[in-house]
Amino acid sequence: MIVELGHFALVLALAVAVVQSTLPLVGAQKRWSGWMAVAEPAAVIQLLLIALAFGALTYAFVTSDFSLRLVVLNSHTDKPMLYKVSGVWGNHEGSLLLWVLILALFGACAAVFGGNLPPTLRARVLAVQGAIGVAFLTFLLFTSNPFLRLAEPPFNGDDLNPLLQDPGLAFHPPFLYLGYVGLSMAFSFAVAALIEGRVDAAWARWVRPWTLAAWIFLTIGIALGSWWAYYELGWGGFWFWDPVENASFMPWLIAAALLHSAIVVEKRESLKAWTILLAILAFGFSLIGTFIVRSGVITSVHAFANDPERGVFILLILGVFMGGALTLFAARAGAMEAKGVFSMISRESALVANNLLLAVACFVVFVGTIWPLVAELLWDRKLSVGAPFFDAAFTPFMVALAVLLPLGAMLPWKRAQAGRAMRPLWGALALALALGALVFTLQTGRSVLVPLGAVLGAWVVLGALVDLWTRAGRGGIGAKLARLTRLPRADWGKATAHAGLGATIFAVAAMNGWASEVIKVVQIGESFDLAGYKVQLSKVEEVQGPNYLSTTASMLLSKDGAEIAVLHPEKRVYPVQAMPTTEAALDQGMWRDIYLVIGDPQQNGGWAVRGYYKPFANWLWIGSGLMALGGLLSLTDRRYRVAAGARRATPAPVPAE
Repeated sequence: MIVELGHFALVLALAVAVVQSTLPLVGAQKRWSGWMAVAEPAAVIQLLLIALAFGALTYAFVTSDFSLRLVVLNSHTDKPMLYKVSGVWGNHEGSLLLWVLILALFGACAAVFGGNLPPTLRARVLAVQGAIGVAFLTFLLFTSNPFLRLAEPPFNGDDLNPLLQDPGLAFHPPFLYLGYVGLSMAFSFAVAALIEGRVDAAWARWVRPWTLAAWIFLTIGIALGSWWAYYELGWGGFWFWDPVENASFMPWLIAAALLHSAIVVEKRESLKAWTILLAILAFGFSLIGTFIVRSGVITSVHAFANDPERGVFILLILGVFMGGALTLFAARAGAMEAKGVFSMISRESALVANNLLLAVACFVVFVGTIWPLVAELLWDRKLSVGAPFFDAAFTPFMVALAVLLPLGAMLPWKRAQAGRAMRPLWGALALALALGALVFTLQTGRSVLVPLGAVLGAWVVLGALVDLWTRAGRGGIGAKLARLTRLPRADWGKATAHAGLGATIFAVAAMNGWASEVIKVVQIGESFDLAGYKVQLSKVEEVQGPNYLSTTASMLLSKDGAEIAVLHPEKRVYPVQAMPTTEAALDQGMWRDIYLVIGDPQQNGGWAVRGYYKPFANWLWIGSGLMALGGLLSLTDRRYRVAAGARRATPAPVPAE
């Protein structure tokens, strides 16, 4: 009965979404306040109905209701409760239900917290958001219904993919979807503004918090996915340039560009057309990511479905929304004239350069991701575009961005003098170069990658600190420190996010340039060296887990005769799916990780063992966390809440100036 109630709620949600996408739009056009007012309750009711459906599906998983086809395919009675719950979104149908739930959540938040928006704009934003809901609820109900029953339920299920039975994958998809789907709000604001014919500073101030929230969630989701790949897959890496990894990275890059571009619209009323285009493309790349994950055009551990028919449906959604938005953009772009004029050396120019670098970097990732598909489609050739291409093509743009970032953040608006803006940064540059020289001196016979990463990372971090210190004004240290505490949170957020980027740049360079690897066969009681550490294989035993069998090793890690830790890498086999997985063991520290993996037994009685020395690995997660924290600090600045600072009466919309 609960399952049927959830299914019925989903059908009702589709009906409500149809109402939300039509009546407010007509009302805004006709200036009928009653029709426009339908948008807010419709958005809230749609959220409640989809939440009811999601709760019903979760109940079916928790209670192991094997009359439901989806539960049979993705659960088992022996599975731990955490993975019964995460199994709800560990599949195509359930994850799509989570997708529409988050879509409705953002729409309801806009309805509840958007009271300061002009009525016509709010009605149109919610109508566009409702139209997206109509498309995906239709897709869900007619091609991916999660509530299908089985005529003859089995006694037990097929279990969830063992790779997904991990805490990282329990939290990674929800955060990623909050970012993916959150960008729909930027899209809805862009389309509503184009319909309204009004793009100004107030619009930029309204759209920034939504974009910032989505970017924060996307940052956390990508970091969690990278962390999971690092410790779970057993290959010692954190990023493989997998198509599905790229699918989340591309909207992250465009959203970062959109955040910076919206600043120019807000402060100087420039880059209006470009900012609208970025808002459309950000959600467009989210839809492209949805297509990659769910169409079956690629094979990946991340992919949810292998059904070309579903892929065609998603392509249709992509074509309708992107085609419609870009057509509307083409019709309106000529009217969105820039008011602000700025020189080649100015904050505006630096932000334009930032946008171009991020956009071109995104385009490089896009080309590398889809090129194998294009080659197979047009020339029937199977190609593989891997890390060497992405590293060579993508890295230069990130280097240029890191070089530009500290100076660009210090430049005044409208017109600036590069020498004057650079004056407070010379000390930071000298210190960064000295640090790079020190790293180059300490490492002998190694790649120049790490010294370069040290220079760039230190330059970005120190530049962010100098920018913050300069904003405290003149005077003694005590007075400056007092003023620092009174700076807007957005200033602290910008500095924190930029410092996080600097830490990430250095961590990536160090992990790629200084990592060590050992692969060998080791007998019980035998030791081997790993980057100055001694690793001894003490024993290997069979362990029974909740729903798996584990071959668990005990490996003693020591240095200079002093014991550091006993690590327990595992090789698990899940009997239901007859699938092995690797569980790496890590000894983590601020400066390095020791990463051990146990392999298969060998004919001579030994065991295959892999060991990795990963310097500054935790700095990667710290840097990602700082970027997300910086975004959160900015989001809590009262100036960037929805409609904050825009409480003045808004005249009736007129064609864009």
